[in-house]
Amino acid sequence: MNRVSALVVAACLASCAPAPVATPPTRAATNSNSLPAMRGFADTTVVPVTRSNPEMAQDFLDLTFRLESGRALPAMTRFEGPITVRVAPGAPATLTPDLDALLARLRSEAGIEITRVSGPANITVEAVPQKALQRAVPQAACFTVPRVRDWPEYLKMRKSPAVDWSTLTVRDTATIFIPGDAAPQEIRDCLHEELAQSLGPLNDLYRLPDSVFNDDNIHAVLTGFDMLMLRAIYAPEMHNGMSRHDAAEVIGPLLARLNPRGERSGYGVFPDTSRDWITAIETALTSGSSPAARRDAVIRAVRIAHQFRWGGPREGFSYYALGRLQVGYDSAAALAAFDTADAIYSASPLMEIHAAHIAVQKAAFSLSAGDAMTTIRLADQAIPVAARHQNAALMATLMMFKAEALDMQGNKIAAEAVRVDSLGWARYGFGSDDNVRARMAEVKGLRPY
Repeated sequence: MNRVSALVVAACLASCAPAPVATPPTRAATNSNSLPAMRGFADTTVVPVTRSNPEMAQDFLDLTFRLESGRALPAMTRFEGPITVRVAPGAPATLTPDLDALLARLRSEAGIEITRVSGPANITVEAVPQKALQRAVPQAACFTVPRVRDWPEYLKMRKSPAVDWSTLTVRDTATIFIPGDAAPQEIRDCLHEELAQSLGPLNDLYRLPDSVFNDDNIHAVLTGFDMLMLRAIYAPEMHNGMSRHDAAEVIGPLLARLNPRGERSGYGVFPDTSRDWITAIETALTSGSSPAARRDAVIRAVRIAHQFRWGGPREGFSYYALGRLQVGYDSAAALAAFDTADAIYSASPLMEIHAAHIAVQKAAFSLSAGDAMTTIRLADQAIPVAARHQNAALMATLMMFKAEALDMQGNKIAAEAVRVDSLGWARYGFGSDDNVRARMAEVKGLRPY
């Protein structure tokens, strides 16, 4: 499994339209050579589970008994007994604190007995240079594989059945490869998705509105839904070797026990995501295709979503991608696509973080048009959402837009305060000081002069 490369989807997911304990904000001038200290998320409150158990029972089966390719898995697999995790030498400084926070959540929310150790472990986390990762798996920002303990062993075994998850009967060893030179937030996001998939679901579903198990990469950290899925996999009612049919008999009563609030009416049958739509979206988001081919592909994705009347995350994401690919080519079409995506996402509180991503795109248009009030309104609505979902990159970008809008209104003091506050989050979200300053310059460059 792998988290889709930021190089492939960053233009659609976190960029502005042109192209563990929180530290107190500083009021140092932003034109200083030094930036404020990196900030982080002290509050680990997560997105709660709100959907009905019948819906989530179907999700559980599709996540657990299929691979991303659509291939069915013959049996469920999981680790047995206490699980250990080690960090290989050479990891960046932010990795271990973020991992420890994640392990604490897995213990408390998913009920998994999992700890970090310094010696041999069931799961190893190894930092590898981004270029090496991309040479091995071009479309992956990070990934996890079974039965290997380090990068050299993976390179030797990567074309063998040993690293095929479908050949397992029980999980005992896996390694997560993360980009050691990426921004702290990308490293953390990789830890969340890849550790969760090392432990449990091996599939991603584009239909999910409230999960990291979705290749749209909208969610940054494990949600309440994700923790419920993991808790179910490691419940005593489940076991290695269980078939989908057997699991289907168990999952309903199990979710009723684990999530009694979800015991209400709801639909439990969902249409599969068309492989044609997935291919179209992948083509649209892959830089190897020409701009025209990518636009044609995303238009196909929109048409397919209409044809199946999906609504929700899949149709919203189709329009989101369409808007991104129209930026710089047809601005009116881009804004119209973002407006449509916003309307789809805003129809449900489950997609508030999706709508916050759209707010960045719309703020770019309003700032370029000199509309400071709309830019501030969009930012003020979306910043708290980004904070609740622990997305520092999104928070920082929205704050930068608000700062420029306040500046346009002549409120220099407030603008500078917001701008400086954005920088600590930007250092976590974007990494190097050069990346932070580049993002500031991009946002500032949108202002009309």
